[in-house]
Amino acid sequence: MIAALMTGANLGTRVTGWGFVVFTIGSIAWSVVGLTTEQTNLLATNGFLTLVNLIGIWRWLGKQRAYEDGGRSATEASRRSAYPTLFTATGMAGMPVTTTGGEPIGKAVEALVKCEDGSVSYVVVASDGVGGIGEELRAVERTQIDFACDQLKLRRSRHWFESLPPLSDGEWPAAPAEMAQRDRR
Repeated sequence: MIAALMTGANLGTRVTGWGFVVFTIGSIAWSVVGLTTEQTNLLATNGFLTLVNLIGIWRWLGKQRAYEDGGRSATEASRRSAYPTLFTATGMAGMPVTTTGGEPIGKAVEALVKCEDGSVSYVVVASDGVGGIGEELRAVERTQIDFACDQLKLRRSRHWFESLPPLSDGEWPAAPAEMAQRDRR
């Protein structure tokens, strides 16, 4: 259960990776039980799970950790340099979103990027709810958001944000303008 909480909580690569370590210890222990009690099904199942868990360790404590550490180091280095300050695109998910006055609105859950030029079209912001239950998602056009290193600032009021139509599950628009046209119909 501890390993499931560690991997399911999505608290970063290290926590997820160590969750796979706990899973691996458990699957090895059950493999030993299967071997000593001659329960071949238990041994085969947990032998396979050990292999899967080892791949999880490699991915989350190896490859993915290296990606996150690289992005984090570039972000930190850019804050101390003369070059524009950077943050990772994947790091945008989970960033707090506030009004210009600092009033909390919610958190960014995704940014949609245009294929032609790589610019952000819109950001999906989750508000209300706890742990994803009861939250509402809204698409905020890029022109209405200022990017900062540790947060996104809405250029408009909370009232304006709440007047945006909530997004339907799995039915996000190709662009915020498309969503406005759909709402007018």
